[in-house]
Amino acid sequence: MDKNILKDKSLNFAVRMMNLRSHLCETKHEFDVSKQILRSGTSIGAMQREAFYAESDLDFIHKQAVAQKECNETIDWLEVLYKSNYLTETEYNLLLADATELLKMITASIMTIKCRLKVDKSNKIQN
Repeated sequence: MDKNILKDKSLNFAVRMMNLRSHLCETKHEFDVSKQILRSGTSIGAMQREAFYAESDLDFIHKQAVAQKECNETIDWLEVLYKSNYLTETEYNLLLADATELLKMITASIMTIKCRLKVDKSNKIQN
């Protein structure tokens, strides 16, 4: 079975978001933003699973685009938590690095399929 690095990384990130939510609720008594970051941070992996079984290239792009938006939202929530002193600089930088890596991988995945679609389309036009 092929290893899907993006799926694995997004799953691990979702687990980190669940642990972050627990930490924020238990030690910081922060419930509102932690709920938002849990939703956006875990939906990245869920969208990867959906994209794996996409019905078409366009469906794949759509699901990856949703994951891209959720990842960007998660980065925003991380910044809010850091600037509100709910995350230390070290915690923030580690989580931000993971989220940024995911965002880059998702963006690259979208661009790869879009480029392939353009090539396929140009080959059909020439034939």
